[in-house]
Amino acid sequence: MKMLMFDTESFWFETFSKTLEHVEDVKAEEKIDNAAVIFIHVELEDEERKNKVMKTALKNLKWYLNKLDKNRIVLHSFAHLSSSTSSPEFAAELLYGMKEKLEEKNIEVFTTPFGYFSEFSIHVKGESMAKVFKEI
Repeated sequence: MKMLMFDTESFWFETFSKTLEHVEDVKAEEKIDNAAVIFIHVELEDEERKNKVMKTALKNLKWYLNKLDKNRIVLHSFAHLSSSTSSPEFAAELLYGMKEKLEEKNIEVFTTPFGYFSEFSIHVKGESMAKVFKEI
């Protein structure tokens, strides 16, 4: 798994085109202010180590939120950070599992629609911690 994490003033997205036939039809647009925005790429090798990947990813996300003193997060599937890509079904399962676990910790979680390309605008802060890359 690769995660590109941003401390943002604002993140806006709108669904642009459906990329997976089996996902439901969604037309969505949303603006989320003052959140950590996480671009997540789930890799093929993650399928064999699901529990470890989930546990380590959650630990990193909670660490990042703590560093930023934030309680809001956006999880965005972004299959462009590696040449290795898991199945869409596994990626969705992992992302929604992460969402559920974070919500259990009283973290406000937003997700962009899975299986869609989205148009987006992101206002990232300038500090060093505003842009962090993690490889799991």
